[in-house]
Amino acid sequence: MEGRRLADPRRRQVEYDPGEMKLGRESSRTGDDDPMSLVVAFSGHDGAVIAGDLREILMQGPDAETAGFEQELYSGQIVNDTDLWKRAAERGIALQVRDDKCKVSDQGGILVGEVSESDGATVRIRRLFVSCGTYAIVDVTEGKQVLQKTGKGSSFVVLGNEVTKRIAHDMIQEEWKNGTFADAVRIIIGVMTSAASCTASVSRAYTILQTRRRADLDIATIMNYEKGGRDQEGGW
Repeated sequence: MEGRRLADPRRRQVEYDPGEMKLGRESSRTGDDDPMSLVVAFSGHDGAVIAGDLREILMQGPDAETAGFEQELYSGQIVNDTDLWKRAAERGIALQVRDDKCKVSDQGGILVGEVSESDGATVRIRRLFVSCGTYAIVDVTEGKQVLQKTGKGSSFVVLGNEVTKRIAHDMIQEEWKNGTFADAVRIIIGVMTSAASCTASVSRAYTILQTRRRADLDIATIMNYEKGGRDQEGGW
């Protein structure tokens, strides 16, 4: 990887984007993008990179027990898969766990991360679009798309739960010191690895993509983005 410095290394920030995202059941708790997902991205002058874990967890059980189990999981009290299954059984919760859900893709030089949740027939989706020096976040509910945020400059963006956001924040604040694009990639890999060792809410395996292309992050285009095109060339 090349190691040129960012055009303005002082412009660095960590973005945290609140929004309730749950898998498999209704929740009154707010502040998570998707508790069972970790998507971390960096948009820099020299390139963009995005990583996403592969875990999806569906749970079924008494509301009170499920709520307590979720709190343990998202706060980092449940560290590994052994504890995950043990605590679920103790609380009478049935789990379905899969570690093959791809949450990131490259669409013609624009990196896309997507997390989703279902509540009955309602599906809510949060999409993160990242290109060199710019990013945008779009929420989709019942077919209605809302542009939540846009940003420019050198930025880290993190979508995740309480413990994964804390891990990402601490690592970025400690290690990102006027760094290069290669440093940003290294930090994101570190965040994904560290998170997987600290919480069972995300998978140990992850997908990481990067681009040096300066694709135009056209708002009208991303608002019409459809997931079905993500594996096709161009994808729009």
